[in-house]
Amino acid sequence: MTKLYESDIELLVIEDLEALGYEYVYGPQIAPDGEAPERDSYANVVLENRLRNAITRLNPLIPNEAQQDAFNQVMRIASPELLANNEAFHKLLTEGVTVEYQKDGQSRGDKVWLVDFSNYDSNEFLVVNQFTIIEDNYTKRPDVLLFINGLPLVVIELKNATDENATLRGAYKQLQTYKETIPSLFTFNALCIISDGLEAKTGSVSAGFTRFMNWKTVDGLQDASHLDSQIETLVKGGQLNKHTLLDLIRYFIVFEKSKNEDLKTGITTIDTVKKVAAYHQYYAVNKAVLSTVKASATNGGQKRWSSLAYTRIGKIALNGFLHR
Repeated sequence: MTKLYESDIELLVIEDLEALGYEYVYGPQIAPDGEAPERDSYANVVLENRLRNAITRLNPLIPNEAQQDAFNQVMRIASPELLANNEAFHKLLTEGVTVEYQKDGQSRGDKVWLVDFSNYDSNEFLVVNQFTIIEDNYTKRPDVLLFINGLPLVVIELKNATDENATLRGAYKQLQTYKETIPSLFTFNALCIISDGLEAKTGSVSAGFTRFMNWKTVDGLQDASHLDSQIETLVKGGQLNKHTLLDLIRYFIVFEKSKNEDLKTGITTIDTVKKVAAYHQYYAVNKAVLSTVKASATNGGQKRWSSLAYTRIGKIALNGFLHR
């Protein structure tokens, strides 16, 4: 039997993503000392020129100074807590970056968008492998990163299924090592994916191993065949197709807060957990929202209603599913 190595699995994932319209770039090529550098330093995890170009492209009516302010707000997120940084960025990503500028002698408030959620083709989807990051004297190289408009939103860690010592849990542990050694990468992270080439699971930056879940369907209508590899189902038209990925990021991620009191000291702390909808929750919520839109739309009001339904009803339904 022909053995699959991690590099083989990596290339198969990249090929599947290219088939979905992602542009492939080899990490060392865009490194600071590469043939076509896109980073000033190995500490940089954002492809800054791509982000600047996206801000300009997606916000043509916003003055340059306000666009720069939005860029600065994204790049200056700097809490000592990884999850606090991640939550702050997620808010900027999904709700827009609030800016102010002068127009006609008056101060005006507006939003700068980092991603076009309504038209995914307006965005730049990039898959990069062997992307070296150096932070606090640690050098790490995640297997595959997915960038949208220069932002590293998805990290994929792969292991070799034919190596008994390279398990799915090992891939999860590697992610935990990355969180400890290169935490700046996870400021911008939306999803984490682990796979051994056959099994594949997805979860949030705060999820424990048992909270990483399979994505079992491509279309939401029926589960994929058990003969199909889970990584192919997840990548090829499943979670990582452009529409589903953006939809998931915008509407199906929540940060849940809980109070915890130390009975000995009486000190109360607020803990945060980031939750991402599982595949069945994602499709069930979308089905519920569409049913609400159809039931409520009258006299050509469906277009107006759809936005309201997703932002309000969708969030309510999602929170209900995540608390089950």
